[in-house]
Amino acid sequence: MRGEGPALFRPITIRDLEIRNRVWVPPLCQYSVTARDGVPTDWHLVHLGSMAAGGAGLVIAEATAVSPEGRISDHDTGLWNDAQADAWARVTRFLRTQGAASGIQLAHAGRKASVWPEFLRRSGSQPLDEGGWTTLAPSAIAFDGLREPVALDEDGILAVIDDFRAAARRAVAAGFDLVEVHAAHGYLLHQFLSPLSNVRDDRWGGDLEGRSRLLLEVVRAVRAEIGERMPLFVRFSATDWAPGGWDEEQTSLVAERAVEHGADFFDISTGGLLRDVRIPVGPAYQAAHAEFVGDRAGVSVSAVGRITTPAQAEALVASGAADAVMFGKAMMRDPHFAIRAAHDLGADTSMWPPQYVRARPDLNDGEW
Repeated sequence: MRGEGPALFRPITIRDLEIRNRVWVPPLCQYSVTARDGVPTDWHLVHLGSMAAGGAGLVIAEATAVSPEGRISDHDTGLWNDAQADAWARVTRFLRTQGAASGIQLAHAGRKASVWPEFLRRSGSQPLDEGGWTTLAPSAIAFDGLREPVALDEDGILAVIDDFRAAARRAVAAGFDLVEVHAAHGYLLHQFLSPLSNVRDDRWGGDLEGRSRLLLEVVRAVRAEIGERMPLFVRFSATDWAPGGWDEEQTSLVAERAVEHGADFFDISTGGLLRDVRIPVGPAYQAAHAEFVGDRAGVSVSAVGRITTPAQAEALVASGAADAVMFGKAMMRDPHFAIRAAHDLGADTSMWPPQYVRARPDLNDGEW
C-alpha cells in the first residue's frame, strides 16, 4: 500500500479510478420510490450525499433493478429507462462534488421479487391483484414464504443478460464511477449459482460451469458496455450456510473466472438464499470469508458485516485480510462515520466539508 498513515485512509486505485480511502458504503436498500416508477428521489440524494459529505471513499447506491420484474419491491429504484438514469445523474454529480466515488449495484431479485416494502409492515409476496407480478428463477423452487417462481427459459435468460447490459449503459450515462453486479443475498444470479436453488439440467445448470454461466455472461456484457477504464465489482454471498449449498471454495473459483471476463473487485457477504439457517453472527463475522476468497482466488476484496469501529476496520485492511471495508448500519447511524474514523485513527481529515470545518475537534480543544 502506498502512502503514510492508517491503512484505512490510504487511497486505492482500480483501473482508472482512484478512491480516496477504504471506508466504503455498501448498497443499502431504501424502499423509498413511492411513485413506484423506479426513479430515485430526493431521499436518495440526501441519503447517499450525506455519506459522501461525511468522508466515505466510495458510496454504492442500493440494489437497482435492471427490469421492472427484477425489483425486490415496487418501491425499489431502477435503471431500465432513461428517466431513471437522468435522476441518478443528479445524485452522482453531488457525490463527485464531495470527493466520493459513486457506484451502483445492478440487480435482479429473481424468486425474491414482488414482496411488500418493509415499511408497509406486511410480509410475503405482493398479490398479483394488488400490484405484484410473476417472479422468475432458474428453477420453479420458491423462497420460503413467497410465491412459486416461473423457471426461466433460454430466451428469458438471454433477456436478463440484455437487461444488465442496457442498465450498465445507463449507469455510464448517469455518471457513475463504477458498477457492481449483484450475485449475492439469494437474488437471481445467486439463485443460479447455488445447487440448492438451481436444479436445471441444461447449459445454465448442473455443474459449477453451468451454474456460473449466467453470472459470467452478465459480467462479460457489463464490461463490454462500461469500457476498459471503469471498475467492475461483483458482490458474492460466500456461503449459503447450508450443507450442499454455495460455499467459499466455489466463490473463489468463480471469482477467478469473473476476472477473466472483466471483473476487478469482489464485495464479499454471506447468506440470503435460505430463510432458516444458523448464522454465527458476531463482530466482523463475514470478514474471514472475504479473506479466504481474496487469498484463494488472488483477487481484491472488501469485508462487510458487524464491522462497527475504526479499529476493527483498520486491523482488517492493515493485515491484508481485506482491501476495503463496507460500513452499512454504522454509516446509517452516523453518516459522518468516515470523518470520525479519520480523527480516531489520526489520519488526514481534509475530507471535512468546508461548511463543517469549524466543528473539527482540533479547532475545539480536541473534543469530538
